[in-house]
Amino acid sequence: MKNTDLHRAPQNNASIGNTSVTSMQHLNGRAESHLSSKVECELESVGKQGWVNQAYCDTPPLERHSVSTVYNISPHFGAPNPYQAEATMLHQQPEKKKSGCCSAFFKGLWGTTMTEDTTKNKELFLKTTLRELFVYILFLVDMCLLTYGMTSSTSYYYTKVMNDLFVSSFESIGSMDDFWTYAEGPLIDGLYWTTWYNDQPLDTGLHSFIYYENMLLGVPRMRQIKVKNNSCKVPTDFRAEITDCFDVYNDKKEDNTDFGLVNGSAWTYHTETEMKGSDHWGLLATYSGAGYYQDLALTENESTAILAELKENLWLDHGTRAIFIDFSTYNANINLFCVIRLVVEFPATGGAIPSYQIRTVKLIRYVTSWDYFVLGCEIVFCVFVLYYIVEEILEVRIHKCSYFTNIWNILDVVVLLLAVVAIIFNVFRTIKVNKLLGSLLKDPSIYADFEFLAFWQTQYNNMNAVNLFFAWIKIFKYISFNKTMSQLSSTLARCATDILGFSVMFFIVFFAYAQLGYLLFGTQVETFSTFQKCIFTQFRIILGDFDYDSIDNANRILGPIYFFTYVFFVFFVLLNMFLAIINDTYSEVKEELASQHDDLHITDLFKQTVMKLKFKKDRISDVQKALDGSNDLEFRDFRETLKEMGHDDRDISEAFSRYDQDGNQILDREEQQKMKRELEEKRNALNAELRNLTNGNKAEDNEKKNSSSAIHEQLQMLVKQVAELDSALAITISKTDMIMEKLGLQDIEKANKRHNNGKAPGNEK
Repeated sequence: MKNTDLHRAPQNNASIGNTSVTSMQHLNGRAESHLSSKVECELESVGKQGWVNQAYCDTPPLERHSVSTVYNISPHFGAPNPYQAEATMLHQQPEKKKSGCCSAFFKGLWGTTMTEDTTKNKELFLKTTLRELFVYILFLVDMCLLTYGMTSSTSYYYTKVMNDLFVSSFESIGSMDDFWTYAEGPLIDGLYWTTWYNDQPLDTGLHSFIYYENMLLGVPRMRQIKVKNNSCKVPTDFRAEITDCFDVYNDKKEDNTDFGLVNGSAWTYHTETEMKGSDHWGLLATYSGAGYYQDLALTENESTAILAELKENLWLDHGTRAIFIDFSTYNANINLFCVIRLVVEFPATGGAIPSYQIRTVKLIRYVTSWDYFVLGCEIVFCVFVLYYIVEEILEVRIHKCSYFTNIWNILDVVVLLLAVVAIIFNVFRTIKVNKLLGSLLKDPSIYADFEFLAFWQTQYNNMNAVNLFFAWIKIFKYISFNKTMSQLSSTLARCATDILGFSVMFFIVFFAYAQLGYLLFGTQVETFSTFQKCIFTQFRIILGDFDYDSIDNANRILGPIYFFTYVFFVFFVLLNMFLAIINDTYSEVKEELASQHDDLHITDLFKQTVMKLKFKKDRISDVQKALDGSNDLEFRDFRETLKEMGHDDRDISEAFSRYDQDGNQILDREEQQKMKRELEEKRNALNAELRNLTNGNKAEDNEKKNSSSAIHEQLQMLVKQVAELDSALAITISKTDMIMEKLGLQDIEKANKRHNNGKAPGNEK
C-alpha cells in the first residue's frame, strides 16, 4: 500500500499535465472545428460532382457532400466501375421543369437582383450585383465619352473673344442715345472685318471674317418690342401735363400697329409665327418672339446707311421696351458656332439695361476622326439604352406596381427617359442643321436664325449634364449592399423626419428675414431689390459672402439690427441645430452598423473563390502523392491511399478511369506520367489564379488585417490564460496529493503504534 501511494503522485501529475494539454487542445480544437464547419458549410453550397476531404473536419459528417472536382470527368473505359451504382444513387437529383429557350435567353442576358431569386442565395446575389455593376460601368464610361466629346476647352476661349469684342462696350449703355452710339460704332466695327491691320483689303468676297477666323453667317438682325400708348392710366392731377402713358411690358399690352415710314419690316409688326421666333427671358420681363425687325446688309457701308435711316426716323421711341441684336458666326478651325444675342431693355422708368447671351455650340457633329469615334459611342449608347429598356420592362412585369416604390428604380426610369429624349433630339438637330445650312448657302444675304437650334442645343447639353449626374449617383445602387457604403443613405433616411420638421421652423424664420430685408433695403440695395434676390442674398450671408456696407448705408439703424439678429438666429442657432441632427443620427447609424455583422461583402465571394481553388489544389496534391514511387499502380492501392486522405469513392474511381486507357485496373508508367503531367498543368493554373486573386484583393486584406490580428491575439491570450490556469491547478492538485499522502502515512504509523502497544501491555510500566 505504501508503494502504491508513493507512485500515485507522479501519476496524478501526469494526468494533470495531460488534462492541461487536453484542455488547450480542446480549446484550439473548438476554434478549428468552428472554422472547419464554416468551410464545410461553404463547400456544401457549391453542389455535387466533387471530392470531399473529411480530414478538414474534426468529426466526419453523417452525409457526404461534394464540391467542384478538379476534373471534368466522363468515364470512357470499358471495365465495369465498382462504384457506379453508388455514384448514381448519390448524385441522382429530382428532374427539374425545363424552361423555354426564350426564357433562358432573357434570364441569362438580363438577369438582375430583381429578376433572379437571390433572397436565399447570397453568393448569387453578389455575382448578379457585380455583373450589373460591371455592365453599368461600361454604360457610364460610354456616356462620359459622349458628354465630354460634345464639349471642348476651346469653347470657352471662343466665347471670351466674342465677349471682349462686342460686350465690353455694350455693357456701358445707359440710354437710347448710348445705344445708337454703340450700334453705329463698336457694333459695326466688330461685325465687318474687310481689311488687314495694315489697311490692305481682305480677299473674302462678300463675307466678313471676324478676327480673321470667324465667318459671319448671313446678315445680323435688329428687332424691337413695343407697348401701346395709354396702356396705363395717368392720375387726374397730371392729365393736363402728361398726355402719353406707356406701361411696363406685358404681352397683352404689346403694340402691333404699324408706325413711322410704314415701308418695310422695320415699321411693320410681325407675329411670332411669321418670324419663327421664340420667347426671351430678360432681366425685367419675358418678351415674345414677335415685333418689328430690320436686317442689316452684307457690307459695312450699307449697314451704316440702314442704321442712320432708323435713327433719323425715330425707330426707337417711348413705347420701346426691348431691342434685340442677333447674329451668328462659325469657326471652321474648331468646328464651332457662336450664336450671339445682345439685348437692351428700356424700363418704364427710363434709361436702359443691357444684357447678352453668347452660346457656343457644336452643331455639325461628324467631321474629324474623333467625331466618328463619338459616333461609334453613340451607337453603343443606343444599344445600352435598348438593353436597359428591356431590363426595366422585365422588372416591371415581375414586380408590377411595387417596382415604383424603390427610389433606385425611379432613378433608372429618369435616366432612361432623358437618354431617349437625347437620342431623339440628336437626330432632330442633325436634320435641322443640314436644312438650315442648305438654305443659307443658297442665299447668303438672309438672316441665319441659329437662335432656336443654339437654345435647344444648350438645353440638350444641360439635360446630358443632369443625366450624367444621375448616372453617377446611380452607382450607389450597386454598392449600397455594403454597410460602409450604406451609411449615407441610412443616415438621411433616418433623420428625414427630423429634418422635415426642422425645415418648417427654419424657413419660417428665413422667409421672415427675407421679407424684412426686401422691405428695408429693396429700394437702395441691388441684392435686395426683389424677393428672389433677398432669398439668395441670405443664403450667401450664411456662407460668408455679403456686403455689410450697403446694408448699413441703406438704413443705419435697422440695417445692423437686421444683420446681427439674422446671423445669430439663423447661422449660430438654426444651422448648428441642423448639423446636430445629422451628426447625432450619423453617430447612431455608425454605432448600429458597427455592432451588426455584415453578412454580405464583395470579399466573401473572393474568399469563397480562393477557398475553392485551394481545395482543388489540395485534391491535385493528394493524387500526385498517390502516384509517387509506383511503377504499376493498381486501382486498389490507388483507392486505399486516397481513401485515407478523405476522398470520395466515386471520384476516386472516375479519376482513375480517366487515365486507365486499356481498362485493366492498372496504371502503367506511361499512364501515370500523363496523369502527373495534366495534374501539374492544372496545379500551375490554379496557382496562377490564386496569385491573381490574392494580388487583386491585397488592398482590402490590408484594411482588415488589423481587426483579424486583434481577434487572433485575443484568442491566443485566452488560450494562454487557460494554460496558466491549468498549470496552477495542476500544481495545486499535486501539492494536495502530497499532503494527503503524508497524512495517510502518519495515520498508518499511529495505527501501527497502537497495534504494537496492544500486543505488549507490560511495556506501559
